[in-house]
Amino acid sequence: MKLCHLFLLPVFLLAADFHPVRAQQGAQSLTLASALALAEKQNLDLAAARSKRAVALAGIRVSGEYSNPTMSFGAARDTPHETALIDQQLEIGPKRGRRIEVARQESALTETDISAMAKQVRRLVREAYFGLAQSRGVTAQQASAVKLAERLHEIASARFQAGDIPQLEVTQSELEVARARADFQVAQAEEKVTLSNLNALLNEPATTLWDLGDAFAALPRSATLDDLLARTAGSNAEIVRLTQERKVEESRKALLDAERIPNLGLQFGTDLNAPGMGKNSGGYIVGPRGQISVELPIFSRNQGQIAASIANQAALDGQLAAARRAAEAKVESAFFDLAARQTQVQLYRDTILPSSEHLEQMGEDSYRAGKASILTVLGAQHDVQQVERDYLASLLAVQSSFAQLEEAVGAPLD
Repeated sequence: MKLCHLFLLPVFLLAADFHPVRAQQGAQSLTLASALALAEKQNLDLAAARSKRAVALAGIRVSGEYSNPTMSFGAARDTPHETALIDQQLEIGPKRGRRIEVARQESALTETDISAMAKQVRRLVREAYFGLAQSRGVTAQQASAVKLAERLHEIASARFQAGDIPQLEVTQSELEVARARADFQVAQAEEKVTLSNLNALLNEPATTLWDLGDAFAALPRSATLDDLLARTAGSNAEIVRLTQERKVEESRKALLDAERIPNLGLQFGTDLNAPGMGKNSGGYIVGPRGQISVELPIFSRNQGQIAASIANQAALDGQLAAARRAAEAKVESAFFDLAARQTQVQLYRDTILPSSEHLEQMGEDSYRAGKASILTVLGAQHDVQQVERDYLASLLAVQSSFAQLEEAVGAPLD
């Protein structure tokens, strides 16, 4: 059996969960779906965004409150000597309802921000999940490279003992073993980094171990481009936010229109201690008092604010049109990029990877038979290792491209 097939089978790379040094004992099973669900519950950025929901709900309560009355008491040397008054402002028209509507629309805007954060976290978790799978695949590939280098060193030592090759080739094989072991240690360190990144998104301890299973077993599939574009119009984060901002501005203009109706001021109270000038003068001790006031909308009727609101709506219309086109372009670009990445993976699986393995095996057989130099074998091994690293990178690129497409559309695609 070919040596590279013992350690570097494509299926082995797809699994990407074998760690040659660290056993997976105690590791918890983690699928992509469970990772996304865990982030939905525990991600700190998402939790911080959701905490603003209470602020928005409190704003609705504030907007529905009525103004408090004002109580005043006055004392003077003139008659009446004392006066007690209560002043209450009464809103005329639908002002309170308009304020509540503005607060509700602003609360809906907060919900769009929370949804946008959830979509961003989903993309980051997906990329981190498959980033860890790719790192483990690289670590496994480097472990196999160590074994291949050790195998080549054994062959070189045997041929040197038989007098077929000079000491130089043995030294070269030893150097290759040292290089492979160094690369393996670097891959282990990089794997720890990707594990820490995933755990940070999941709000788990940095050293929490996960068993990802066959992370790269299946490539993601997306809908047709027309279906994706149709979904984008109603779910893209930027489009949804700008649409909601326009609704907020519409409700603000309605409030400004309602505020053009003047409020009514009511004052009622009593005058105290106002004696008359004589015994039968008709003087009084206590007497009621009241008055009505109203603001005259002569100079200011919210003209400037209403004009600014109308201008803001027009500006938002322009931004919304631009956002729709930008979102469509982003979806189209991500869609075609995903198709290209999937084609690349298929070429590696079907053609490039098998061919490189075959050439590596031919080089090793030729060296064992004394028909090739050790440099030929080393070159073939380096080539197959590079192909396998590129293959793993292409698998990760597919998932990253799919994550970007999903975020551009603004809705889950799997």
